[in-house]
Amino acid sequence: MNIQVKTRHMESTDSITQYVEGKCPKLSRYYDGINSVEVILDHEAGQSTVEIVVHASPRQTFVAKNHDNDMYACIDQCVDKVAHQLRKFKDKLRHHKTGPTPTAEVSDSE
Repeated sequence: MNIQVKTRHMESTDSITQYVEGKCPKLSRYYDGINSVEVILDHEAGQSTVEIVVHASPRQTFVAKNHDNDMYACIDQCVDKVAHQLRKFKDKLRHHKTGPTPTAEVSDSE
């Protein structure tokens, strides 16, 4: 799984990068088809914004965005949101029911 950490309006610190890289691999526990994770960290006017974009196969994209005063809490909440989306998607794949199969009726009109 490829993890990219991008920042806007702030400098990335090693502790934040390590924190993100420690949290994101846990997402593969919920869905095995994750190709890459993009984490966008933004800090503007005292407000931290975190956006996590998960690219998974087959051509699925999961996005979570959160605003908070604390960057670490914001990261935790975003990871929880994406984990919920991944669990829901996996359950949908696992329990997908197509409905009853149509059967041809045989009539005894002889």
